[in-house]
Amino acid sequence: MNAKKGNEFDLFIVDLNGNLRGKRMPGSALYKVMDEGVKLPRSVLGFDFWGDDVLENGLVFETGDSDGVCMPVHDDAIPVPWADSPRDQVLAMMFNPDGSPFGADPRQVLSGVVKRFKDLGLTPVVATELEFYLMDGMSEETQRPRPPVLIEGHGRRLSETDCYSIDEMDCLSAFFTEVREVCDIQCVPADTIISELGPGQFEINLNHVPDPMLAGDQAIMFKRLVKGIARKQGYSATFMAKPYAKKSGNGMHVHFSLLNEAGENVFDNGGEEGTDVMRHAVAGLMHTMADGMLTFAPHMNSYRRFMVGAHAPTYASWGYENRTVAIRIPESPPVARRIEHRVAGADANPYLVLASILGGALYGIENKLQPPAPIKGDANAETAETDDNLVLPIKWDDATAIFTKSDVLKEYLGEEFIRVYSAAKRQEQRKLHEQISDIEYEAYLGLL
Repeated sequence: MNAKKGNEFDLFIVDLNGNLRGKRMPGSALYKVMDEGVKLPRSVLGFDFWGDDVLENGLVFETGDSDGVCMPVHDDAIPVPWADSPRDQVLAMMFNPDGSPFGADPRQVLSGVVKRFKDLGLTPVVATELEFYLMDGMSEETQRPRPPVLIEGHGRRLSETDCYSIDEMDCLSAFFTEVREVCDIQCVPADTIISELGPGQFEINLNHVPDPMLAGDQAIMFKRLVKGIARKQGYSATFMAKPYAKKSGNGMHVHFSLLNEAGENVFDNGGEEGTDVMRHAVAGLMHTMADGMLTFAPHMNSYRRFMVGAHAPTYASWGYENRTVAIRIPESPPVARRIEHRVAGADANPYLVLASILGGALYGIENKLQPPAPIKGDANAETAETDDNLVLPIKWDDATAIFTKSDVLKEYLGEEFIRVYSAAKRQEQRKLHEQISDIEYEAYLGLL
C-alpha cells in the first residue's frame, strides 16, 4: 500500500447529495479496513442534504437502521497533501450484509448501468468538465460569496468577468500549481484550466478514462481537493450551481463515447455525422432528460442556472458543434466522435449524473430511438416550436415529481434508488419551503 501505516485516514462513502460520510481512523486500522471494510448504517446514504434521517425512505425504522458494509474501491489509500497533519483517504462504496450491491449507493447505481453496457460488449469512455468559483476566504464564514483578492496581483480584487484571461490565472499561480501537484499525487487526470464567465470562476477539464466509475471517483476527489487547497491558501471555493445571482452558474459537462470489444469507437463512421448508434444514444438522452433532471439539478439553487438568456439549456435539443443545445456533438477527428451532455450543474453528484446520462443513452440504443433533426443556430430561439415532452422542468418540485414517476429511470437506475433519492429531495423541499427568507421580511413586514 502507498499509505503510511502511521497516518490517520478518512474512510468515506458518497451519499446521494454528493456529500462525504464516513469515519476518521488511526493508521493502525488501515490494513484491516482495506481487507474487511467498515460498517455504517445504510440510512446514511439516504440522508437529506444536512445529514438528517429521512424517515420516508424505508431505511430507518423498517430495517432497525441496519448496517451495510463499506468496501474500499481502490487498492491503495490516497494521500491528502493539503491536510495540516499527515492524512490519507479511502473511498468506499456500500454493500448489503449479504454482499449484494446496495441499490441506494450512487456508485452502485452507476455500476449497474456500466454492467449493462458490458453485457452488450461496450465500454463507455468518459470525461468531465467542472466549473467552480474561487472566493474570498471569509465567504464561507459570512455565507455570502465575494470574489477573491489576487495576492499575486498587487492586492487587486476580482470584480469583473474576464473570460479566458491568462492574467487571472497568473495572479493565482500558487493555487493552480498546487491543484496540479495534488491532482498528480492523487492520479486525477487534470487537463486544461480556463477562466470562465464569472469573476473568480474557473473550469478544469479531466481527461477521458475508459471507466465511468473511475471518472466519478476522480470528479469527487477533484472537488474535495479544490476546496481543501483553497482553504489552505486563504481562499474559499464553491461548486454551488449559482452563487452569484447575476453571474454565470457552475456547470458540469460530460463527454462520452463507446468502445466495442475490439477497442473501436462505435460512434465513428468515418465522417462528421457519426453512426446510427450515436443517434440512437442522442435520442435516448433527449427522451430521458426531463425524467433525470433531478440528478442534473438536485438542489433549490440548481434551478437558478436555467433562465432565459443563460447558457444552461431549458429543453432537450441536440446539434453539431453548437453550444446552445443540451447535447452537443463536438467537432473532432472521426475516431474521437463523442457526445457532450451540457445540462448538469457542478453541484450535482457525479456518479448520479453519469448514471443518468449513460442510462438514457443505453435506453436509446437498446430501443433504436431516432432523434429529431439537429438544431443549427440558436437553440433558445426554437423553444416555442419544441415538443412539450422535450421541455425540461425548471422548478425543483416539478423535477422531483417527474423523476419519481419515471418508469425508464426505475428500469435503468433501480427502484430502490428512485425511492430513497426522491424521499430525500421531498424532505429537503419541505425544510426549505418552511423557511421565511430575508427578502420576504424586507418586502412585506412593515407594509402589510
